[in-house]
Amino acid sequence: MSITAERKQELITEFSKGANDTGSAPVQIAVLSERIKNLTDHMQSHKKDFHSRRGLLVMVGQRRRLLDYVKKKDESQYEALIKRLGLRR
Repeated sequence: MSITAERKQELITEFSKGANDTGSAPVQIAVLSERIKNLTDHMQSHKKDFHSRRGLLVMVGQRRRLLDYVKKKDESQYEALIKRLGLRR
């Protein structure tokens, strides 16, 4: 369900703005999207896992708030980010 350290580091390098950028909104959104994707796959085979479902909903809400923040700050960066991640909306 969780992402590996190597995969997380790949996402950080791919979406970061600089060498030490690990906490910017695009990086957080990319890491959350990967975790959401993994948990969604888990939920396909474990339909009655309601604790994980709640965690998934919390992560989706957090990603939504971060996306709203990016959209408020820079509309073009928001559009590029959702296109790179393949998100709807």
